[in-house]
Amino acid sequence: MAKHRVEEPERPHPGSVPRADAAPAAAAVEGGVGEGVARRVDTLPGPDPAVEAERRRTLRNHKAFVTGLLVVAAVIFLWCSWYSSQPGQTPGWVGYVRAAAEAGMIGGLADWFAVTALFRYPMGLKIPHTAIIPRKKDQLGGALSSFVGENFLNAELITEKVGRARIPERAGEWLAVPENAAKVSREAGKLTANAVAALDPKDAEAVINAAVIDKLAEPEWGPPAGRMLQQLIEDGKTEPVVDGVVRWLHGKALESEEMIVNLVDSRKPAWAPKFVNNLIGERVYKELIKFTADVSSDPDHEARRSIRRFLEDLARDLQEDPEMIERVEGWKQDLMNSRSVQSAAGTIWATTSASLIEAARDPESLLRQKVTELCITWGTRITTDEQLRSSLDRRITGAAAFLANNYSGEVTAIISETVERWDAREASEKIELMVGKDLQFIRLNGTIVGALAGLVIYTVSQLLFGT
Repeated sequence: MAKHRVEEPERPHPGSVPRADAAPAAAAVEGGVGEGVARRVDTLPGPDPAVEAERRRTLRNHKAFVTGLLVVAAVIFLWCSWYSSQPGQTPGWVGYVRAAAEAGMIGGLADWFAVTALFRYPMGLKIPHTAIIPRKKDQLGGALSSFVGENFLNAELITEKVGRARIPERAGEWLAVPENAAKVSREAGKLTANAVAALDPKDAEAVINAAVIDKLAEPEWGPPAGRMLQQLIEDGKTEPVVDGVVRWLHGKALESEEMIVNLVDSRKPAWAPKFVNNLIGERVYKELIKFTADVSSDPDHEARRSIRRFLEDLARDLQEDPEMIERVEGWKQDLMNSRSVQSAAGTIWATTSASLIEAARDPESLLRQKVTELCITWGTRITTDEQLRSSLDRRITGAAAFLANNYSGEVTAIISETVERWDAREASEKIELMVGKDLQFIRLNGTIVGALAGLVIYTVSQLLFGT
């Protein structure tokens, strides 16, 4: 249950009985605790009010019973003292009863003092070494923190427990079951879908812009493009492109007879006979077909060499010609400032997020199926591969030892820091509610054992020095 932080003056916890004498944290607690220092006080987390009320009732009943026993011992002692003071012969048994009652009364009072001194000043008297819990609350919290750290969060104990737990083997056996793998896939899908849906589109677009689009716009495009083109030329990767372009041009030429004839006809002199124009158009078409066919069939054709020289010059100019580099930069700026590029981040995120959410939620999607298959594969590998299992075990125990060695102090510090923030009086009352019933048996035993001890001592005295 979470703690409820309150500002001074302190407000009672809902599960506790309000105290009329509750003092602010800035005041002294039980005479000297935190005197003159204003600090934040956390109200203790409490159990259900009905449970706390039952604990209070039980503690009250035990206190009443033990106190009643002490009163009975005192009454018996006083009666025996009165009876002994009366004229006449006093029966011998009166001395035994009086001695038992006197010792029981003393034992009960001593244990009452001891138990009460744990939680408050007995009868309000500020006797040294009393009200231990309210006065020494912070020291007790530090001691408890050290105890937990030394005995529960030490690396040797934790690694031993982790090693005996066989975590990799159990995890592998569990993952190898198809139903469990499907469960992991389902939960991973839910987590992924919820995480993606929770992301602010503006934040995602900013990340895409910063990580992709802005990075693309930073360097000059000309020199890298030139180096890439040069490498492609040296590796012969441009030849298939040249060959494809040549073949494509030849194919287009074969389909352009009508277009060529019409083009020549549209540009003929008005006085030229039509058949002359047709002959010219056909001649141009045939020459074009012959030229593209020669270029297509001859790998060493002059046109091909011209294309190669053009690509080589282009690769060199992209790297060395300032004018070409500046021209490419201008094209880059025009492209990066275009509306399509400016809105690319939003489009990319909208498409990607929608696809990812749909795939994460669809149990039949490739993503979900791959997660299931991966879980089964890894589960099977872990259970069958002793070397992998040992490696995972070493990593887990190593991580546990690292955490224990480096962070156990921070974990146990939570105890001492939390105890320091507690109100001393309320902490004392809560602790008394938890253990006070058992402590009342100390008082009960003190009264009974004291009475028996007094009876034995008196009896021995009578046997040795009886009058």
